[in-house]
Amino acid sequence: MVIALEMGLNSPPVGINVFVVKGIAEGVPLNTIFRGIWPFWFAMLAALCFVFLLPDIALLLPTTMFR
Repeated sequence: MVIALEMGLNSPPVGINVFVVKGIAEGVPLNTIFRGIWPFWFAMLAALCFVFLLPDIALLLPTTMFR
């Protein structure tokens, strides 16, 4: 759920995190910032698909705590 929320906060039309970066780096155009987030966005998408297909990865740490 956290990965999906972060993807929403980084992608258009909302892109709250991108506008925060724009406020900090005032000289950088917004288009450049959006182009820079796509590799990270696709990496998060791959991680989300990986966890969706293999949920034991996400449950590894909690199951080791309760053994």
